Amino acid sequence: MGRGAPTVGVHGTTRRHPALLLLAAVLCLAALLTTPAARAAAPPAAPAPGTSAAATDWSVAMVESTMARYTAESIGGWSYPTGLYLYGQYLVYERTHDPRYLAYLKRYVDRFVDADGNIDQNFDSLDSMQNGRLLVILHHETGEQRYQTAADTIRKRLDSYPRTSDGGFWHATSASRAHQLWSDGVYMVNPFLVEYGAEFGDTAYTSDEATRQLAVYGSHLQVDNGLLRHAYDESKAASWADPSTGLAPEHWCRAIGWYAMAVVNVLDAVPADQPRRPQLLSILGRLAAGIEHYQDPATGRWFQVVDKGSRTDDWTETSCSSMFTFALSRAAEQGYVDAHYADVAERGYQGVLARISLGDDGRTNLTDISVGTNVGDYAFYVARTRATNDFHGLGAFLIMNEQMIRQGTQERTGRHITPLCANGHPM
Repeated sequence: MGRGAPTVGVHGTTRRHPALLLLAAVLCLAALLTTPAARAAAPPAAPAPGTSAAATDWSVAMVESTMARYTAESIGGWSYPTGLYLYGQYLVYERTHDPRYLAYLKRYVDRFVDADGNIDQNFDSLDSMQNGRLLVILHHETGEQRYQTAADTIRKRLDSYPRTSDGGFWHATSASRAHQLWSDGVYMVNPFLVEYGAEFGDTAYTSDEATRQLAVYGSHLQVDNGLLRHAYDESKAASWADPSTGLAPEHWCRAIGWYAMAVVNVLDAVPADQPRRPQLLSILGRLAAGIEHYQDPATGRWFQVVDKGSRTDDWTETSCSSMFTFALSRAAEQGYVDAHYADVAERGYQGVLARISLGDDGRTNLTDISVGTNVGDYAFYVARTRATNDFHGLGAFLIMNEQMIRQGTQERTGRHITPLCANGHPM
């Protein structure tokens, strides 16, 4: 792809001409160097304990806190929870234009991608593909060929990746995951696919494949209450699979959250005349109604096992509540669902904000996040560890918070946000 003319990039943004980017960077740097903070060469700190929620930019506070806790070298391996968090950090970078946030993401990815674009991963599970979004982002931001080469490795892997009889990608190629579709999986590959297609001119394939996957998964996993079961086994051989339907027994909240975010991301990216678009809108409409129905009226959040909140041992989980909030807010904004779902999202948002606070060290703590989870029964899900600052929750929070900040600003000003330098000056 040529670098001279502006093109629509990763998140619907416009790639600026390199000379304009350089000029904007120089102007931003000049403005930053006039500030006392820049002269002191001190990175911005997270807000002090006791700062009111209204005065706290929770996205910036969370990113600053996480970068203080981990270096780009120690934050974790090539894994989807780390990738989810770093994708959220990139969204904060897009708003704030703090160059440290992008540099951190780049240092993480460069641990795995060499100068020629080789990447030492097998990509034998959908989970291993989620970080492909970071490769697309870095190509978009830097223009370096090696990131496209690495992203091509994932794209080409799909040509031989195993599928169900109706075309759904298996959750993983191992014997224990053979023939299985997990709701989680659609987020691990399909947002990457449509972003890859937009960046590298492959939209004919990626739009068709991403919509096909969401349609196949939705046709198997969605049930009468609008929610999705965690998983489906075409072979019906898994211990958890219903012998007649192949479905898992429960509605695990984060699995549903993954699907909700993925379908919104894909609808945002594919053409208005994509043939499967009506089917995906129908699935999303029924899903939104189910999510609204099971929202906890007391907290605004959603339960670990979504439809069993009346049980005393069920508990409201933060990552899925963030995911549902994002998906409903964005879907209402885009007209994919009725406008009243924006109010449902706002209740969810306030519920999630009640789970974030600042510790004595000035760093953020996000609580009640389910750790990674296989398919199981009710007792298995409610017994999962309720972690603080787990990356599943941090990434989902940032995605949600950036949507709510952007949407709220548009509603107050009646216009789209102008990208800013780190000191608040327009680029």
